[in-house]
This record gives sequence, C-alpha cells and structure tokens, in this order.
Amino acid sequence: MPDSIKARLSRGDQLMLFAVGRLFHHNLVQLLGMRGGFDGFWIDQEHVGLTTADIEVAAMAGRSVGLDCFVRIAPTDYALVTRCLETGAGGVMAAQIHSANHAEEFVQWAKFAPRGYRGLNVGGYDGDFGACPAAEFIARANRDTFVAIQIETLGAVEECDGIAAIDGVDHLFVGPADLSQSLGVTGQFMHPKCLEAIDRVAAACARHGKTWGAATPTPEHAAMLVEKGCKLLSPINDVRLANAGLSALKREFADWFPAK
Repeated sequence: MPDSIKARLSRGDQLMLFAVGRLFHHNLVQLLGMRGGFDGFWIDQEHVGLTTADIEVAAMAGRSVGLDCFVRIAPTDYALVTRCLETGAGGVMAAQIHSANHAEEFVQWAKFAPRGYRGLNVGGYDGDFGACPAAEFIARANRDTFVAIQIETLGAVEECDGIAAIDGVDHLFVGPADLSQSLGVTGQFMHPKCLEAIDRVAAACARHGKTWGAATPTPEHAAMLVEKGCKLLSPINDVRLANAGLSALKREFADWFPAK
C-alpha cells in the first residue's frame, strides 16, 4: 500500500502532487508515477464530473506506482463523498466552502458515527470488499480518511481559523485562481490581497496544528508558499502538462512550426 498523503503530512514531509481531470487516463497517472518526483495526486471531480468508475481506476493506477490520492468535489452531494471514499481514494477535498459551518457539514459527510453520519457500507475497496468487520472499518476510516477544505472564497478566508479548528479537518488547500477572483484581483496571484489571505491561512493552521497546501502557477509563487509554511505543492495538472509539452516540442522543432 502507498504511504498515505495524510500520514506523510502528519510527519511533516514536504509533498509534491499533480492533478488529473479533463485529460484523465490511467496510463498518465502511471507515467507520472514512474517518472518520479511526485508524492501523490488529486482527482478533479468538481470541474470534470468523473464517474465513480473513473475514480476507482485512477486510485488503482496510483496504487500501482505507489501513489495515494484524494478527490476534489463540490460540497453539494452527501452520497458523492462516500462513493469517492469507497473507490479507494485516500480522502476528499471540498471546493467552494463558504464558512466553518459549511466545512463542518462536509466533515460529517466524510466520517462515521459518532463524529459524523456517513452511511455504513463495507462493500467498497476501503472496506476490503466486505472482508473488514464493521467496527474495525469504522475506526480505521475515521482515523485514516484525509479531509481537506479549499480556501478560495471570501467566507472561507474570513473563517479560516474556525475551519482549521474543526476536528476532522486535516488540511486547508488554497485555490489561488478562485481566491484571486474572490478578492477582486483575478489572476494576480502575488497581489498583496492574495498574500494577506495566505498569511491568514498559514497562521490559522499553525494555531491549530493543521497543514496547508496550494495549487501554484509559478516557481516564484511556489517559493513564497513554502516560505510561509506550505507543505503540499500542486504545480501540474494534465491540461497544463499537455500544453507545456506541446510548447516545448514546438520550440524544439521550430523550423517546422510557423511562427504566430
């Protein structure tokens, strides 16, 4: 079994993740895992609407190359949370959270009683396809399931301390694109307003003993995040990888590609 993202963050490791979504294929997950340099990945169900079967295959492909994963979803569907966890993904991340109460509801969807009210079904991968006794399964899932909350709305920034304080929230994840949009400085990821919001997230996590991470568009941005205590960097997704590869090949074969 891969060393989990949750376990590695709890040990203080610095992690590098990639994301898959619009161009998802299990071979891509395996290729990136085999090339090295990545500690895990996340699956973008929010924007792409991947099926349960897609997520099962992605998680399986990750395990084949020693990579754990989690799934980003919109916090609108209780059943989707448990379906993602039953696929074998190591956890879930809620996008577009607007308050601590909103985050608390998501945690309750992801945890079994007494912490939450996730429906009990041992028939998925995480329940060893029915072989794990129910009480053991509940204890293991409540202990090991990774729950992350994205900080990308004004409400989440304002209540990031309350979100970080929630029992069962393991990690806060800054979404710089929507954060910049929410702050009225779309695309200006190093704007003082964005940096101030990141400082608030970092301080909240330090206060409550939680880790935080972020998607990052540039090396300069990544260096800033790490300096402020970020433990999980996500600089690459499948679309960005394809565009970067195409650009590199066009430069390499410049004589055969007409300049625009």
